[in-house]
Amino acid sequence: MSRLVVALGGNALLRRGEPAEAYIQRRNVAEVAEALADLAVGNELVITHGNGPQVGLLALEADAYREVRPYPLDILGAESQGMIGYLVVQALRNETRTDVVGLLTQVVVDAGDSAFGRPTKPIGPVYTADEARSLAAEHGWSVAPDGGHYRRVVPSPLPQQIVEIGAIEALLDEGAIVVCAGGGGIPVVRDGDRLRGVEAVIDKDLTAALLAERLDADRLLILTDVPCIERDWRTPAATPIRRASPAELRRLEFASGSMAPKVEAVCRFVESTGREATIGALTDLSEVAAGRAGTRVTAQRSVERRVPLSPAL
Repeated sequence: MSRLVVALGGNALLRRGEPAEAYIQRRNVAEVAEALADLAVGNELVITHGNGPQVGLLALEADAYREVRPYPLDILGAESQGMIGYLVVQALRNETRTDVVGLLTQVVVDAGDSAFGRPTKPIGPVYTADEARSLAAEHGWSVAPDGGHYRRVVPSPLPQQIVEIGAIEALLDEGAIVVCAGGGGIPVVRDGDRLRGVEAVIDKDLTAALLAERLDADRLLILTDVPCIERDWRTPAATPIRRASPAELRRLEFASGSMAPKVEAVCRFVESTGREATIGALTDLSEVAAGRAGTRVTAQRSVERRVPLSPAL
């Protein structure tokens, strides 16, 4: 039996361009749950997920109600964990007829992390350049390009510690599928022996890598909306990378708001454990899990490569 940590990208609930309707998210999660149910057979399964569109929507709703001050991002992160966790837990339980547990998860970050002065994490819907400028002026947001559009960006400090790691381990030992650390976890800092929430959204892929390492997982699967990592992405010379070592991937450059944290996450897991991680398409989950699709990242250099890797972007 293998222990697998599976990180679902935001497209598990909302694909790019889809409205944030509850019924659409239920439908998308139900489709994912079928593939996850197959993966759970004979394996211990831990699932984490993104929350960018959902936490952004909650922030917009909070801003729209002027009778109280807007809720901070740690509380909105907790709300999105509960909402998404409920959808995933219910869909998976319907498919597996086994215990599936969603766990609100706090993740400790460093209060002195430089990310608090340099927002980079996209949340919420996409906007045109004019819309983004207007909203930034109205709400005091930071905004940044995301593909051909713009999105709000917030601080994204590095995850340091998963507070509920012991409870996650205990649930796995009891045979449950665990849904945890959604949206990268609820961001908290330590004040002595107490915890305090902070205004941030942690990258879910980096938390997934930390989770997989702390749980001594056999594999880490990061699922997104592209089939694999590409060399020279979005250029006429783009070519897929089917297998690579962390050292090879670290010689390339990737978009900071999308593929870069995913690559960093798989590199960290492989470097710290010597085990394998894969980045692939959510729609190819079964093939990615079987090692027949996606980009496999292993401690050994790729034996199939014949020419030096060229810089991307």
